[in-house]
Amino acid sequence: MDLISVLRDLKNNDMDMETAETLIRSMGYVSVADIAKVDVFRKHRTGIMEAILAEGKEPEDVIDIAKVQVLSTRRVLITRINDKHRERLVKAFKPEELEWDLHSTAVVVHDGTPAPSSGGVVGIITAGTADINAAEEARMVAHEMGCETITIYDVGVAGFQRLIGEMSRLHDKKPDSIVVAAGREGTLPTVVSGLVDVPVIGLPVSVGYGAGAKGEAALLSMLQSCSVLSVVNIDAGFVAGSFAARIANMVAKARNCYENDNDDI
Repeated sequence: MDLISVLRDLKNNDMDMETAETLIRSMGYVSVADIAKVDVFRKHRTGIMEAILAEGKEPEDVIDIAKVQVLSTRRVLITRINDKHRERLVKAFKPEELEWDLHSTAVVVHDGTPAPSSGGVVGIITAGTADINAAEEARMVAHEMGCETITIYDVGVAGFQRLIGEMSRLHDKKPDSIVVAAGREGTLPTVVSGLVDVPVIGLPVSVGYGAGAKGEAALLSMLQSCSVLSVVNIDAGFVAGSFAARIANMVAKARNCYENDNDDI
């Protein structure tokens, strides 16, 4: 069933509003040649944005998909870009249409529309500087989903005093959720979760060598955590950022409702 049919049935009272809304939400995608079907309605349907995974895609395909998505959603995040993707993006878009982060393999392409603001706050913490790439992917996702982000980098347990010195920033900003990225033995998320009263998402990073290399030890350590936290897959910055932002946005929505109710009293 296409959009015209749904609208016609709704107009003729052959379909109720709830059914029409469900059908319209399920059909929100745009085809790009024979290579992709861009889910432009995903954010409205699930609260999580549609992003472009550049890994495994030819630069030209990434450009074509990005142009279609920007036309439909105004902004799009592209993750896991390489030098060839970066070079082609610079040629295809104006400098003011690109938002880079030097520490990340992700980029935002937009038409000048600013990122939304939900009122949610997400903390992003890394154990070491080698974990920043994955953490920045999470940060950019949270930002694109409307959250303010707080970054605290290179505060691993090998120098625990560094984390203690930064904890005041978390108390001041009061994040609604926190992503903690760590490689090697992956201890930091457990420590952070034992110090804060908000959900913590562990992001294992493929840093380390020997037994348990490529993030495997970090993943298993986080899964065995004695403090309560959620854990995503190795280097899954997009998933960690989306989950953290979804929590933060729900908290922000509830907070706004509470404040509005109190204003009416």
